[in-house]
This record gives sequence, structure tokens and C-alpha cells, in this order.
Amino acid sequence: MNGMTITLITGANKGLGFETARQLVAAGHTVYAAARDADRGRVAADKLGARFVQLDVADDASVAAAAEFVRADSGGLDVLVNNAGILGAGKLGERIGELTGDDLINTFNTNLFGPVRVTNAFLPLLRASASPVVVNVSSGLGSIALCADPSRAESRVVALDYNSSKTALVMVTAQYATAFPAIRFNAVDPGYTATDMNGHAGPQTVEEGAEILVRMATIGPDGPTGTFVDRHGPVAW
Repeated sequence: MNGMTITLITGANKGLGFETARQLVAAGHTVYAAARDADRGRVAADKLGARFVQLDVADDASVAAAAEFVRADSGGLDVLVNNAGILGAGKLGERIGELTGDDLINTFNTNLFGPVRVTNAFLPLLRASASPVVVNVSSGLGSIALCADPSRAESRVVALDYNSSKTALVMVTAQYATAFPAIRFNAVDPGYTATDMNGHAGPQTVEEGAEILVRMATIGPDGPTGTFVDRHGPVAW
């Protein structure tokens, strides 16, 4: 290892993951751009000047292989950004009563169990880092407080599986922060950003959305842990 910060970002082939990777490469990080689709992932990594690693967060064997690849390739990991996510079955306007338990399992498998799988697989490498950081990408839709506030747009979005998976991810983040005090674990809300996931409807640019991911990926060992933040400050849970 050459002293450079080694960073892995899931779902890095487009959207917020790609932009976060771009900014961290520019900041001097050695970035592993992880993606489920190998062809798209390689194209993205080449554009970014990053290293591609195939990683499907919903598949245990894929996650284990990715962790072994990074260990063999670089010997360590300093920053993990759990960005990969899906909108799921509960697309806007869907009647909640039509969603099944299996629908929720499918969404949670990527949005919640995925970050747990990836975090656990990379924990040995993170614990060996001098300044390990984990950023979990949640959403304002994961904030019970915002979804209960009639003045907020979040209160008008009904997406049973997506919203609840992002709420659970905040608690998962807090639990890891308590269990591993030497690692900075934080959840972030990028804000409503124009990406493929929402048909580019969000009012924020991808650069604005990635700002908080980059900021929390570059905190030092004295930085915050166990928090839920957006680019304006703390997010009410």
C-alpha cells in the first residue's frame, strides 16, 4: 500500500455512486468502483480512472469474492460507501395493500441486507485501517420525522418497501457505530437528486446530491459517528 486512501463504492456505475467516485478520485483516493453489471461497471471505472470490482450486494458469494479481490489487490480498505439501492416494487402511487412480503424482502435484500453483507465482508480490512469510515446512503424518505411533517415533500411519498428499508438502514448504521467505535459509521440523505431511479425528476444535480457522500467519506478519525445527515446538517430521525 502506498499511503493513498483506498475507497470502495457500491453501485458506482451511474448516478450518485458514479459522481461520488469521480469526486473522490479527483481528491486522490484509490477508488474501487463496484457494480453488479460487469460491462457497465468496467466502462464506468475506465471513465473514472477507478478500478472495477464486480459486486452484487444481494448475493453473498459475490460480496465475499469482491472483498477477497480488494484484499489481494490492495491489502486494505479505508472508506466504504454503501450506495447501491433499488426503488423496489412500491413505486409512487402504488397501493400499499397490493405489496407482498416477498416484495419487501426483495427491496430489503438490496437496500438493507446489502449494506450489512458488504460491511461485514469488508470489516477485517476496515478494522486494519488507521482511519476507517463507512457511509450508508439512506434517504429523507427514511426519516420518520420528515415523513410525518405535512410541510415536507417526504410526507406525500408513499413507498412502503423503499421508505422502510431506508429507515432501517439508519438504525443499522447507528448499531454498527455503537459496536465498532474505532470506525466512523454515518448515514446520509443525498436529497432529492435527478438520477435514473426517479426518472431524473429530482431538483438537485448529481453534484449537489453527492456532496454529503463525499464530505462524510473524507472525515478524519475524530469525525462524527452514528449520525444521519444531509448537506445542510443533521436529519431528524
